[in-house]
Amino acid sequence: MSTYDHRSPAPGDGSALARAAMASYLLPGLAQVWPRLREALGVEHRTASGAGYALTFDDGPHAQGTAAVLDVLDAAGVRATFFLVGEQLRRNPALGAEIVAGGHTIGLHCDRHRNLLRLTPPQVRADLDRAQATIEDLTGRSPGLYRPPYGILNASALRLARRRGWRTLLWSAWGRDWQARATPASIATLLAAGADEGSVLLLHDADDYSAPGSWRRTAAALPRVLETLSERGLEPVPA
Repeated sequence: MSTYDHRSPAPGDGSALARAAMASYLLPGLAQVWPRLREALGVEHRTASGAGYALTFDDGPHAQGTAAVLDVLDAAGVRATFFLVGEQLRRNPALGAEIVAGGHTIGLHCDRHRNLLRLTPPQVRADLDRAQATIEDLTGRSPGLYRPPYGILNASALRLARRRGWRTLLWSAWGRDWQARATPASIATLLAAGADEGSVLLLHDADDYSAPGSWRRTAAALPRVLETLSERGLEPVPA
């Protein structure tokens, strides 16, 4: 199993489900082998319509990275979903409004980027409460989509997401853009290889929890990603 740079969560002593969830993040596509369990938990990884592709970004907003990604998306006329981190939004409050003004969707990632398997139920609730309040205060939007850090869930997070009416959405393809060894070409190739009708694509517009400067490679890869998907007849759709 490949390592995940310094973003990688330390191995925990959770249940088989927790270990499967962790593996599904570290090994792209492994989530496909446990569809019944995922369905039973209400965890999604495809677009709501089952068509097109949904472009999603985690870990922002970031002063340089989010701005660069927004410029590319605006030039291409493509809308995406941004799963925001509360502590990053408080550091870059104007960017939340800029994302909304660009016609993009706001999702909730977390308040602090931590592995949920290490948090108690009260800590999970407190994190989601603060993230939700920050997003609503600074963007004027109530999030309807939820994606946990590392794609790793626990029972508390799942229960809270259901009670609040959030869709818990993971992904079906990614570019591994957080890694120090990633290049614009490798990011674009990985995403294109995993994309088909209904795909949810994962990228990161920030480097606060990943290799320094990784957002630059993501932004550089993005035009190539969008062009390739368009050539294949895939249309961007809401997640």
